[in-house]
Amino acid sequence: MNAQDIITSVSTKTGLDSTKTAMAVGTILSVLEHEAGEDRVAGLFSSVPGTEDLAHSYDVMPASQAGGGGGGLLGSISSVLGGLLGERAGALVNGLAQLRASGLDAEQIKQAGETLLQQAEEAAGPDTIKQIVDAVPGLKGQLGLTTH
Repeated sequence: MNAQDIITSVSTKTGLDSTKTAMAVGTILSVLEHEAGEDRVAGLFSSVPGTEDLAHSYDVMPASQAGGGGGGLLGSISSVLGGLLGERAGALVNGLAQLRASGLDAEQIKQAGETLLQQAEEAAGPDTIKQIVDAVPGLKGQLGLTTH
């Protein structure tokens, strides 16, 4: 299994085109990387070729924001939350905003996340994915993601 296999599965489940699906999967992977930490996602990235590149292609914390938020209202909110709660909160806020701005609704985001995690469990093993999800409690509430 590779990143393209996950994109194809998510696209089939959500009905999104491949470009929008790649953005959704990459964004969720980026959130997981920033929120759970590189050490926790390393097992996933090494088990599923292409996922690390995909996460970096849709990075929710680009260098211009890592130090304090981008412009506009979203940047201000992310900056305040990031300052109060650290980078991790900013990554989840940015990721959700990026997904919603692309036109995905809450159900599509949930379906994309659930399908991504199911595929990732098959490739990296349930323990690896459980560690990632458990490290990011906000995923359960914001994206509806849980492990099986």
